[in-house]
Amino acid sequence: MAERSPVSAYVITLNEEANIAACLESLGWVDDLVVVDSASTDRTVEIARRYTDRIFQEEFCGFGRLRNAAVARCRHDWVLSVDADERVSPDLAAEIERELAAPRHAAYFVPRRSHFLGHWIRHGGWYPDYRQPQLFDRRRFRYRHDLVHEGFECQGSLGYLRGHVVQYPFRTVAQFLQKMDRYSELRARDLAAAGRRFSPLRLVFGPPFTFVRMYVLRQGFRDGLPGLVLSSLYAYYTLLKYVRLWEQAQGGAGR
Repeated sequence: MAERSPVSAYVITLNEEANIAACLESLGWVDDLVVVDSASTDRTVEIARRYTDRIFQEEFCGFGRLRNAAVARCRHDWVLSVDADERVSPDLAAEIERELAAPRHAAYFVPRRSHFLGHWIRHGGWYPDYRQPQLFDRRRFRYRHDLVHEGFECQGSLGYLRGHVVQYPFRTVAQFLQKMDRYSELRARDLAAAGRRFSPLRLVFGPPFTFVRMYVLRQGFRDGLPGLVLSSLYAYYTLLKYVRLWEQAQGGAGR
């Protein structure tokens, strides 16, 4: 087999002491491991130093800009993006090793298997959850400067890998609410910057539409009670997002 191209992996962190060790442990096979931290106040950086000395501090200015800053720190052109609450499965690591011996695409989506309230979620839009490519040639790929739910631009074809990343995004409902409080404010700022105006109709119909889409159309009901809870929580996130958009229009604290 031909020798594969070298690969860098980056992880962005903010108070991830509960996750970072398992995440970095799953990346021991990469050629360059980068951690970009945004002023964590817990033991995240201390733990990360056990796995790499390539740790950098970057002020948070939106996820799109932060990810591009992390990519710029990488030493190699092929980059693997992994969130702190994710782990790269052995099957995925082996598949990447094979694929980078003769890459066929500019970027690759990776299926994500997520755990919530003691269950692996298979429906509701959470699986395979191809949000953005996680393996890419940085010469042909960049993130858009969205504050959250960042998009991307890619010059070249997109491929799909079969190996999984495993994710533990919300260990408790309280953690979900904390994260969505932050994300809804960032998303509302993105919407306002794009010229989206608040409408009472979005506030009335947006949350139930989100619930129906996840629970019925994307068959979240097949995940039992966790699927019901998850669909309800995302409906709440939609409500919060539009309330924050209204708040910004009024010159509120989120502005």
